[in-house]
Amino acid sequence: MTDESGEWFGVRCVFRWKHAGEEPYEERITLWRAADLDEALALAEADAHEYADRAGIDYLGLAQGYASGERELTPGSEVFSLLRDSALAPDEYLDRHFCTGGEHQDHS
Repeated sequence: MTDESGEWFGVRCVFRWKHAGEEPYEERITLWRAADLDEALALAEADAHEYADRAGIDYLGLAQGYASGERELTPGSEVFSLLRDSALAPDEYLDRHFCTGGEHQDHS
């Protein structure tokens, strides 16, 4: 049961697809209104298991949460943020973590 007076949390969960010989990973961010981060993570993980069962994929058990600090979301509200330490130069960092060439996205 969510707390309608709680704040909003973004939670990223990671999945592995296994279809037609491909096994891409999916990072899925969902929003949850909860009393605290622990409740938001529990809600997101329950949803992740249901999502994986429906889609026939594997939930990898990774859930990372972000407390928005907001009770009401507005356009442009930040819903997830993650800081990562790295000595890589900006282009190398993007190539390593985001632009690997294996992404399933439309570039138009």
